Amino acid sequence: MSLDQTQNISLEELDKQVLLHPVTSIAEHQEAGPVIYGRSGGVKVYDRQGNGYIDAAAALWCVNIGYGRTKLAEVAAEEMARIGFFHSFGAASNEPQIRLAEKLLSLLHEHADCHHIGKVFFGLSGSDGNDTQFKLVRYYNNLLGRPEKKKIISRIGAYHGVTNAAGSLTGIPLYHKAFDLPFEGVLHTDCPHYWREGQDGESEEAFADRMVASLEAMIEREGPETVAAFIAEPVMGTGGVIIPGGGYYDKVQAILKKHDILFIADEVICGFGRLGTWFGASYFGLRPDMMTFAKGLTSAYFPMSAVAISDEVWQVLADGTPEVGMFAHGFTYSGHPVGGAVGLANLEIMESENLVANAAEVGPYFKQCLVERVGDHPNVGDIRGAGLMLGVEYAAEPGSKAAPDMTPPAHRRVSAASQERGLLTRALPFLPVNAFSPPLTFTRADVDETVGIFGEAVESVFGKG
Repeated sequence: MSLDQTQNISLEELDKQVLLHPVTSIAEHQEAGPVIYGRSGGVKVYDRQGNGYIDAAAALWCVNIGYGRTKLAEVAAEEMARIGFFHSFGAASNEPQIRLAEKLLSLLHEHADCHHIGKVFFGLSGSDGNDTQFKLVRYYNNLLGRPEKKKIISRIGAYHGVTNAAGSLTGIPLYHKAFDLPFEGVLHTDCPHYWREGQDGESEEAFADRMVASLEAMIEREGPETVAAFIAEPVMGTGGVIIPGGGYYDKVQAILKKHDILFIADEVICGFGRLGTWFGASYFGLRPDMMTFAKGLTSAYFPMSAVAISDEVWQVLADGTPEVGMFAHGFTYSGHPVGGAVGLANLEIMESENLVANAAEVGPYFKQCLVERVGDHPNVGDIRGAGLMLGVEYAAEPGSKAAPDMTPPAHRRVSAASQERGLLTRALPFLPVNAFSPPLTFTRADVDETVGIFGEAVESVFGKG
């Protein structure tokens, strides 16, 4: 169909004609078409027909302060009127990005004891943030005269983005198929998912020991002199809301230190209150060398990411300047002044409304309600979470860890059934898990309504059990 033939068709049909949607089945989209959302407010979004949906996913784990925040629109408009845009190349700067970098560092120092983190680089998305990390690891080791120390270890089930480098770091096969990924030099160690991967009679601490032993065996096999970095989401999000326990991170960090391997904490989802703490580093007591942020930095009201690095890494970069010249990395929109202003206003709202504390209080109630409503269902294998980041994993039968044998998969069916009833929950791409990550403004009343709808959806797919 030519574009001049599209003038009298619906917006839904026009969407099918003109758009290639991200992370979407092309065949399903062409058959069913899109759901077009037109407005929002609080914890709800509304489609073009006026149907309202509780967004228990905060879009893509990202609308931390909730919808309809006119304050962010106001500061964005003010900054657009003031300067609109100017780049940050060649030492050019603007006040909002300077203030936002200062604020991010102060939050890391105060709430995560990461006083060693001292510099910030801005981008546009979590993917480009982790792409930047990929390049920084190489840059750092080249400046240290260690050109062979370049390999990066990620984990099976990890999600770190979809650009070439970040997509390679991602450990989910869906994101590699037909893209010729992952890159050579990116390795994936075991997924620390105790419920699914733990052996009979194995304690969580023993499981963590086994996971870390496997990581160290990989390092030894590859040669520590070739392994440059380890990247991890504090809580694995898209991979299934997986929360490592049994002292996993303490043991991992000891191994990394032993072999002089950088630790990159991917805080894209966990950062800014999602776990009921300001950062995943706060929750687990992490001491990363490098950190990646996005999503909650602006609550997705403006596309912005941040990479934060330690003073030690920064010093290597600074000392290498006479040899390599300028730091030749950056994006046109790095440090965008509008993004900086929106980010500052977003963090002010989080602080003034105590949203991190709300996540810490409402999250356990949410988990408890899920357990009470569907925890005894024979097809619910595990309910887990931290703060307002929760997951429900399905099983074929009681005591089994096999996924239910359904097409479409069970968790996608539950997600669709929930949406029919006015609730949005994410069906994840790696495990049979429905994820919940609502705005941090979620109340107990919101939880009650959400869990009621979700319970009906589960029973509509599996029966009452």
